[in-house]
Amino acid sequence: TITSAATTCFWSGMGKQFPEHRINVIDTPGHVDFTIEVERSMRVLDGACMVYCAVGGVQPQSETVWRQANKYKVPRLAFVNKMDRTGANFFRVVEQMKTRLGASPVPIVIPIGAEDNFQGVVDLVEMKAIIWDEASQGMEFEYQDIPADLQELAEEWRTNMVEAAAEANEELMDEYLNTGELSKEQIVAGIRARTLACDIQPMLCGTA
Repeated sequence: TITSAATTCFWSGMGKQFPEHRINVIDTPGHVDFTIEVERSMRVLDGACMVYCAVGGVQPQSETVWRQANKYKVPRLAFVNKMDRTGANFFRVVEQMKTRLGASPVPIVIPIGAEDNFQGVVDLVEMKAIIWDEASQGMEFEYQDIPADLQELAEEWRTNMVEAAAEANEELMDEYLNTGELSKEQIVAGIRARTLACDIQPMLCGTA
Protein backbone atom coordinates (compact mmCIF):
# COMPACT_ATOMS: atom_id res chain seq x y z
CA THR A 1 0.00 0.00 0.00
CA ILE A 2 1.05 3.63 -0.51
CA THR A 3 -1.27 5.05 2.16
CA SER A 4 -2.11 3.89 5.66
CA ALA A 5 -5.17 1.67 6.02
CA ALA A 6 -7.15 1.29 9.24
CA THR A 7 -9.34 -1.49 10.56
CA THR A 8 -10.69 -2.67 13.90
CA CYS A 9 -10.64 -6.10 15.52
CA PHE A 10 -11.64 -7.52 18.89
CA TRP A 11 -9.58 -9.84 21.10
CA SER A 12 -10.34 -11.67 24.32
CA GLY A 13 -7.52 -14.20 24.45
CA MET A 14 -7.02 -17.50 22.64
CA GLY A 15 -9.28 -19.18 25.17
CA LYS A 16 -11.71 -16.25 25.45
CA GLN A 17 -10.46 -15.88 29.02
CA PHE A 18 -10.24 -12.07 29.04
CA PRO A 19 -12.77 -9.25 28.67
CA GLU A 20 -13.16 -8.19 25.05
CA HIS A 21 -10.55 -5.66 23.92
CA ARG A 22 -11.05 -3.38 20.93
CA ILE A 23 -7.89 -3.06 18.84
CA ASN A 24 -7.58 -0.36 16.18
CA VAL A 25 -5.02 -1.44 13.58
CA ILE A 26 -3.22 0.96 11.23
CA ASP A 27 -1.33 -0.77 8.42
CA THR A 28 1.37 1.57 7.13
CA PRO A 29 3.27 1.47 3.80
CA GLY A 30 6.41 -0.63 3.81
CA HIS A 31 8.30 1.18 1.04
CA VAL A 32 10.84 3.83 2.01
CA ASP A 33 9.34 6.30 -0.51
CA PHE A 34 6.26 6.62 1.68
CA THR A 35 8.05 7.16 4.99
CA ILE A 36 6.15 10.41 5.67
CA GLU A 37 2.92 8.42 5.75
CA VAL A 38 4.46 6.11 8.33
CA GLU A 39 5.63 9.00 10.49
CA ARG A 40 2.15 10.55 10.48
CA SER A 41 0.77 7.30 11.88
CA MET A 42 3.48 7.02 14.54
CA ARG A 43 2.16 10.15 16.25
CA VAL A 44 -1.12 8.48 17.22
CA LEU A 45 -0.03 4.91 17.97
CA ASP A 46 -0.13 3.29 21.41
CA GLY A 47 2.18 0.57 20.13
CA ALA A 48 3.62 -0.92 16.95
CA CYS A 49 4.18 -4.40 15.58
CA MET A 50 7.28 -4.36 13.40
CA VAL A 51 7.05 -7.10 10.76
CA TYR A 52 10.27 -8.52 9.35
CA CYS A 53 10.83 -11.14 6.67
CA ALA A 54 12.48 -14.31 7.97
CA VAL A 55 14.51 -14.43 4.74
CA GLY A 56 15.30 -10.78 3.98
CA GLY A 57 15.60 -9.71 7.61
CA VAL A 58 16.03 -6.08 8.61
CA GLN A 59 15.90 -3.90 5.49
CA PRO A 60 17.09 -0.27 5.09
CA GLN A 61 13.50 1.02 5.27
CA SER A 62 13.14 -0.91 8.55
CA GLU A 63 15.90 1.22 10.02
CA THR A 64 14.07 4.40 9.01
CA VAL A 65 10.82 3.24 10.62
CA TRP A 66 12.69 2.18 13.75
CA ARG A 67 14.17 5.66 14.14
CA GLN A 68 10.70 7.16 13.72
CA ALA A 69 9.34 4.88 16.44
CA ASN A 70 12.22 5.92 18.70
CA LYS A 71 11.43 9.59 18.03
CA TYR A 72 7.82 9.21 19.17
CA LYS A 73 8.66 6.70 21.93
CA VAL A 74 6.32 4.04 20.53
CA PRO A 75 6.45 0.68 22.36
CA ARG A 76 7.15 -2.14 19.92
CA LEU A 77 7.02 -5.86 19.45
CA ALA A 78 8.47 -7.69 16.46
CA PHE A 79 6.97 -10.42 14.31
CA VAL A 80 9.22 -12.44 12.00
CA ASN A 81 7.03 -13.48 9.08
CA LYS A 82 7.41 -16.01 6.26
CA MET A 83 9.02 -18.72 8.38
CA ASP A 84 7.91 -21.23 5.74
CA ARG A 85 10.00 -19.63 2.98
CA THR A 86 13.29 -21.05 1.71
CA GLY A 87 16.16 -19.47 3.63
CA ALA A 88 14.05 -18.49 6.67
CA ASN A 89 16.12 -17.93 9.81
CA PHE A 90 14.48 -16.48 12.93
CA PHE A 91 17.66 -16.17 14.97
CA ARG A 92 19.46 -14.29 12.19
CA VAL A 93 16.74 -11.62 12.37
CA VAL A 94 17.16 -11.44 16.16
CA GLU A 95 20.86 -10.62 15.66
CA GLN A 96 20.11 -8.14 12.86
CA MET A 97 17.74 -6.25 15.14
CA LYS A 98 20.55 -5.90 17.66
CA THR A 99 23.27 -4.89 15.22
CA ARG A 100 21.34 -2.79 12.67
CA LEU A 101 18.67 -1.23 14.86
CA GLY A 102 20.39 -1.12 18.23
CA ALA A 103 17.29 -2.88 19.53
CA SER A 104 16.88 -5.16 22.55
CA PRO A 105 14.79 -8.02 21.13
CA VAL A 106 13.48 -10.62 23.57
CA PRO A 107 12.01 -13.72 21.89
CA ILE A 108 8.96 -14.99 23.78
CA VAL A 109 8.60 -17.87 21.31
CA ILE A 110 11.09 -19.80 19.19
CA PRO A 111 10.22 -21.60 15.94
CA ILE A 112 9.72 -25.31 15.56
CA GLY A 113 11.41 -26.00 12.26
CA ALA A 114 11.76 -23.63 9.31
CA GLU A 115 11.08 -23.50 5.58
CA ASP A 116 9.01 -26.53 4.48
CA ASN A 117 9.44 -28.01 7.96
CA PHE A 118 7.94 -25.07 9.88
CA GLN A 119 5.35 -26.58 12.21
CA GLY A 120 4.71 -24.06 14.98
CA VAL A 121 6.42 -22.38 17.90
CA VAL A 122 7.57 -23.05 21.44
CA ASP A 123 5.80 -20.73 23.89
CA LEU A 124 8.62 -19.78 26.26
CA VAL A 125 6.26 -18.52 28.98
CA GLU A 126 4.19 -21.71 29.13
CA MET A 127 7.10 -23.91 27.97
CA LYS A 128 4.80 -25.75 25.61
CA ALA A 129 4.90 -26.37 21.87
CA ILE A 130 2.07 -24.82 19.84
CA ILE A 131 1.49 -26.91 16.72
CA TRP A 132 -0.69 -25.44 13.98
CA ASP A 133 -3.09 -27.44 11.86
CA GLU A 134 -2.24 -27.06 8.17
CA ALA A 135 -5.74 -27.90 6.99
CA SER A 136 -7.18 -24.90 8.85
CA GLN A 137 -4.21 -22.68 7.86
CA GLY A 138 -3.31 -22.20 11.50
CA MET A 139 -6.80 -21.30 12.71
CA GLU A 140 -6.72 -24.45 14.83
CA PHE A 141 -3.79 -25.47 17.00
CA GLU A 142 -2.88 -27.64 19.94
CA TYR A 143 -0.44 -27.49 22.84
CA GLN A 144 2.07 -30.33 22.99
CA ASP A 145 5.24 -31.15 24.86
CA ILE A 146 8.35 -29.44 23.52
CA PRO A 147 10.22 -31.68 21.03
CA ALA A 148 13.21 -33.29 22.73
CA ASP A 149 15.67 -31.82 20.23
CA LEU A 150 14.47 -28.28 21.08
CA GLN A 151 14.32 -28.61 24.87
CA GLU A 152 17.81 -27.28 25.55
CA LEU A 153 17.42 -24.37 23.11
CA ALA A 154 14.03 -23.51 24.59
CA GLU A 155 15.46 -23.46 28.11
CA GLU A 156 18.30 -21.20 26.96
CA TRP A 157 15.93 -18.66 25.39
CA ARG A 158 13.52 -18.89 28.31
CA THR A 159 16.36 -17.93 30.65
CA ASN A 160 17.08 -14.95 28.41
CA MET A 161 13.40 -13.93 28.57
CA VAL A 162 13.13 -14.37 32.35
CA GLU A 163 16.28 -12.31 32.92
CA ALA A 164 14.82 -9.54 30.75
CA ALA A 165 11.59 -9.61 32.77
CA ALA A 166 13.48 -9.58 36.08
CA GLU A 167 15.13 -6.28 35.18
CA ALA A 168 11.74 -4.52 35.25
CA ASN A 169 12.02 -3.67 38.93
CA GLU A 170 13.89 -4.45 42.14
CA GLU A 171 11.20 -6.78 43.47
CA LEU A 172 11.35 -9.04 40.41
CA MET A 173 15.15 -8.96 40.39
CA ASP A 174 15.29 -9.99 44.06
CA GLU A 175 12.86 -12.84 43.38
CA TYR A 176 14.95 -14.04 40.43
CA LEU A 177 18.25 -13.80 42.31
CA ASN A 178 16.83 -15.68 45.30
CA THR A 179 14.97 -18.44 43.46
CA GLY A 180 16.41 -18.49 39.93
CA GLU A 181 12.89 -18.30 38.48
CA LEU A 182 9.81 -16.10 38.10
CA SER A 183 6.17 -17.12 37.94
CA LYS A 184 4.27 -16.82 34.66
CA GLU A 185 2.44 -13.80 36.03
CA GLN A 186 5.71 -12.14 37.02
CA ILE A 187 7.25 -12.82 33.61
CA VAL A 188 4.27 -11.29 31.81
CA ALA A 189 4.25 -8.27 34.14
CA GLY A 190 7.99 -7.69 33.75
CA ILE A 191 7.98 -8.06 29.97
CA ARG A 192 4.95 -5.77 29.71
CA ALA A 193 6.49 -3.05 31.88
CA ARG A 194 9.78 -3.03 30.00
CA THR A 195 8.01 -3.10 26.62
CA LEU A 196 5.88 -0.07 27.53
CA ALA A 197 9.05 1.70 28.66
CA CYS A 198 10.61 0.97 25.24
CA ASP A 199 13.44 -0.93 26.95
CA ILE A 200 12.84 -4.22 25.12
CA GLN A 201 10.89 -5.61 22.17
CA PRO A 202 9.17 -9.00 22.54
CA MET A 203 9.67 -11.16 19.44
CA LEU A 204 7.35 -13.70 17.86
CA CYS A 205 7.36 -15.57 14.57
CA GLY A 206 5.06 -17.34 12.17
CA THR A 207 3.81 -17.31 8.62
CA ALA A 208 0.97 -14.99 7.70
